[in-house]
Amino acid sequence: DFYSPPTDVAGAPGTVLRTEPMSLFLAAPGADGRYPATAQRVMYTSRTENDEPVAVTGTFIDSAVPWRGAGPRPTVVVAPGTVGQGDQCAPSRAFPLGLNLTTDPLSLSANQELVSSTLWGSMGARVFVTDYIGLGTPGVHTYVNRPEEAHAVLDGARAATALAGDPDSPIGLWGYSQGGGATAAAAESAASYAPELNIKGTWAGAPTADLLDVLNTVDGTLIGGVIGYALNGVLERNPSLRGRVEERVSDHGKAVLNDLSTQCIADTILTYPFLRTETLTKDGLSMSENLRSVPEAGPIFEKLRTGTLRPSAPVLITSGINDDTV
Repeated sequence: DFYSPPTDVAGAPGTVLRTEPMSLFLAAPGADGRYPATAQRVMYTSRTENDEPVAVTGTFIDSAVPWRGAGPRPTVVVAPGTVGQGDQCAPSRAFPLGLNLTTDPLSLSANQELVSSTLWGSMGARVFVTDYIGLGTPGVHTYVNRPEEAHAVLDGARAATALAGDPDSPIGLWGYSQGGGATAAAAESAASYAPELNIKGTWAGAPTADLLDVLNTVDGTLIGGVIGYALNGVLERNPSLRGRVEERVSDHGKAVLNDLSTQCIADTILTYPFLRTETLTKDGLSMSENLRSVPEAGPIFEKLRTGTLRPSAPVLITSGINDDTV
């Protein structure tokens, strides 16, 4: 299984552990009848927020189209928007056909980054799309975890430039929603975590910056179940908080959180649309209200907040004026 890491993943962050060719059935053939890009799944090393080595997967697309912009050919690292928390949701699993349908569990995941990666590739850029930590690979996906998403993006850039044989390649970071939070986190972490990367600019669309605020806003919306993804990830990395949270969550709430940990976003919308977290707690208060009343939770969520460091390259932040979630 490509997604099962080797026993030893202790290489330097961004080290390529393995690759395998990937078909791009939805890529439009060029004038000569051949596909204008080659793609491969990639497994590379990264670090958790606790500085432990971990294997991450992603997709590297090397366009055969000449770069149409100014300057040297760039590498664009795409951080995906919310896809879910189950391993079957990893974007690299859905790249060949644009969709990944599984029967065990019954689940459907769409490759939301097919459009952006295709457009960048059509301009001649190299593209790398990370799966993030815990998507596809063992362990819980640490959804909207600022340091871990930053590491996955920056180490993905390291892996991409190594595969391209171009360590000085100009790098652009591109992401929306969860991806916007990930690219913003990467932009502000690059100077300390990956100073050798030649990052030229970042797009952070609707970034998930202050997690407690976002959880409060998304509660009760169509994708309210993503709160479960976030909470599952926080508890995975902070076991000392688990007891304080579980004593406030009902048995029904625990079952829902466990179910959400195996789902993709389409599954969550179908099974838990407009989920309100007060239905998961014993006291009938929202999960956000409960978390704010736990003293140990404050420092943990502050560590996950984006915007406290200074990016070393320009960042464009955008958001929809009618966005009801972020």
